[in-house]
Amino acid sequence: MRPTITALAGLVACAFAAPATAATYTIQTSFNAGDFSTQYLTEHWLPRIAEMTGGRVEIALTPNGSVVPAKETPHAVGLGVIDGDWTSVNYFSGLEPAFAILGDLISGYDTPQQMAGFCENGPGEAVWQKALDEVSDGEAHLVGCAPYSREALPARVPIQTFDDLKGKKIRAPEGLASAVFQAAGASPVSIPFSEVYGALEKGIVDAADASAYVNNASTGLNDVARYPLYPGIHSMPSMQLSFNREKWEDLSEADRKALRDWFYMAMADLTRVVAEQDAALAAKDAAAGKVEVIDWAQADRDRLRDVARIEWEKFAAKGPLAKEALDANLAYMKQIGLLK
Repeated sequence: MRPTITALAGLVACAFAAPATAATYTIQTSFNAGDFSTQYLTEHWLPRIAEMTGGRVEIALTPNGSVVPAKETPHAVGLGVIDGDWTSVNYFSGLEPAFAILGDLISGYDTPQQMAGFCENGPGEAVWQKALDEVSDGEAHLVGCAPYSREALPARVPIQTFDDLKGKKIRAPEGLASAVFQAAGASPVSIPFSEVYGALEKGIVDAADASAYVNNASTGLNDVARYPLYPGIHSMPSMQLSFNREKWEDLSEADRKALRDWFYMAMADLTRVVAEQDAALAAKDAAAGKVEVIDWAQADRDRLRDVARIEWEKFAAKGPLAKEALDANLAYMKQIGLLK
């Protein structure tokens, strides 16, 4: 008996010593293939998941549209076609009006950190889950939600103050962004993103709702719009990380907590890195005389927020969840001193 017992003891010891077998989850993102964001997360943050879960969980990111169109990801997650999504939820505003409020409260928060706090530490996740339930038949679980950058506003003419918006033709997507610019006295123009460069170059528009400073620079927008507003005054798109509910519930409580912590840590780091790149490039371009960077005074940002608030409330009337989403944002903004 003794040799047998000794052998069994050895097998048990080996079993406990063996590394955990990782379950790999496919997460479709709204990042495009080759984006800086995808590369940075893949290199710096995907390996951290194994560390934080003891090797039990791995994530594979796939680019925008690789499995389903971005606007269909909540349904695909719910059905288990993909294990989860990491998507800018503006894509979902046509499915549920609340996502227009949750995805980009135009001219609302001053920094990505404030908006991330709404989700991580405030009421954001609870109302977000309700909206996600509506578009996934209750079969997708929200892991976390946060933005990672505040978009700049490339302009071919100086827009130094809130009053300078009056009469300016600004390319903006239809919906809340256009409504806010119009209420501020500008004339919103709806043109495809692919036509923004030509519209700025030819003077069809005076400014454009486009992307982060570094992205605008890489696509040449700052070459034809030499007066970028940076940090921007309007858009801060927020993203969600979701999991198929059944697969989420199969994870241990420790691994679920680790993934939520991981998401907010990764987004905070991505925010920091993108902000550093934006700031360094903006300073370099300004020093070279390539652009005149315009940074609005807080008083002008506050005036735009006051105008925007009226438009938020109009949009929130589109549905009960949109109203609940706005009320949650307003309560949190008051709590952190952005609103009185």
